[in-house]
Amino acid sequence: MMDKIKAWWALDEAEEMASADNPFAPLKKEQKQDTFPMLTLAFGWGFLITGLMTGGALGAGLPFWPDLVAASFLGNFVNFVVGALVGYMGFKTACNSGLLYRFVYGRVGVYLPVLFLSLLIIGWHAVLVGAFGFAWAQSFDSVMFYVVAILGGILFTITTYFGVKGIEKVSVPSVAVLVLVGLYAAYTNIAQAGGMDGFLRMSEEIAAKTPITFVKAINLVIGSWIVGAIVMAEYTRFAKKAWVALAIPFIVLIISQWFLQIVGSMGGIVSGTADFTTYMLQQGFVIGGIGLIGMSLALWTSGDANLYLPVIQTSSVLRRPKRVMVVICGAIGTVLGLGLYQHFIAWIDTLASIVPPLIGPVIVDYYLCHRTEYDFAHSNQLHSWNVTAVVAYFVGVISTFYAPDWIVASLLGLVVSMVVYAVAYYGAAVFNYRLGYAKINNKERGPAE
Repeated sequence: MMDKIKAWWALDEAEEMASADNPFAPLKKEQKQDTFPMLTLAFGWGFLITGLMTGGALGAGLPFWPDLVAASFLGNFVNFVVGALVGYMGFKTACNSGLLYRFVYGRVGVYLPVLFLSLLIIGWHAVLVGAFGFAWAQSFDSVMFYVVAILGGILFTITTYFGVKGIEKVSVPSVAVLVLVGLYAAYTNIAQAGGMDGFLRMSEEIAAKTPITFVKAINLVIGSWIVGAIVMAEYTRFAKKAWVALAIPFIVLIISQWFLQIVGSMGGIVSGTADFTTYMLQQGFVIGGIGLIGMSLALWTSGDANLYLPVIQTSSVLRRPKRVMVVICGAIGTVLGLGLYQHFIAWIDTLASIVPPLIGPVIVDYYLCHRTEYDFAHSNQLHSWNVTAVVAYFVGVISTFYAPDWIVASLLGLVVSMVVYAVAYYGAAVFNYRLGYAKINNKERGPAE
């Protein structure tokens, strides 16, 4: 028995290298995926059910038109830009996030962003586990909530165990059902409010009771998906064409998330609850049942996608087999899911501050300092630490807590981290000193040459 456990735990690099989603090196040409499965997966991943919850939170404090619609679009657009930049990196290098971060933060320094991000994404997985339990139990205090949540966590873990192919099989039906149910929900919500004019009046009255600022709303939207945006390379590295790598974040954020946030806000305004299944169940047994099935399928897809992300990252850095990290990350997420879902809004508000600055140094280093020239052949020669990247990150995070009310805090943190890293990099170059990857990259075309 112990021999089997040891064999399961041990890393077989040849086996991982031959897998469809090798975490330890750039993907080979034959490991790339066809366009249709990639775009289908994007729809499934984008239909992360927390978009409905975010929309419900927006509807409670912001008039639907034009404020809520505009804030939702702008927040998703910021995430799309970040996701597109990261997504192109993944496509061009065929590297996952763990490998990309090594070029900037270093062979040892990479533990900071990757393990930190992995914990945050496991937190997202936990939110989905809790949402799965609540969808069926409709209460956090019942035994059924804990039973269904645990079963959901186990289900997500088993499906993710089989990698990207396992996720694809769940994506297609979940997207189809949720789109149809979402469109029906939008129609019924407007009808119940007495038409569009009545709905807009209702929205203004509700928002006036607990108003939130337009800037705060944008920040909330950014926080709801910024983690997914900065790990976009996990999926776009499978793309065969550049336009597919850019289409993935567009589908995820501009189409899927914006749609879900609009539908979620409508349901929250009319029913008084941000939970999708709660107000769908109010429509009767048949519609409520379809809504519950659609929610469950979407949560299943989202749970798989979110669990897959930390698995690839931790496998890459900790050098453990994917199967081991699936079980570990899945178990942690399932346990956290019994309590984290109840604090969803506070969770994404925190993410909006601490996540964007993490990708700032990477964007500057890849696009500006090295002009998209990363060579994985240098991976074993990389620097241990890049203190400048770490400092830029923490300065960016600190800046978000001092952002004036008229500035989107998450966007400020991202820009500050980018500026700090760029100034330090080119400032060092003035004195003929190279930072990070520039020490070994002879093709580097910055001013240090």
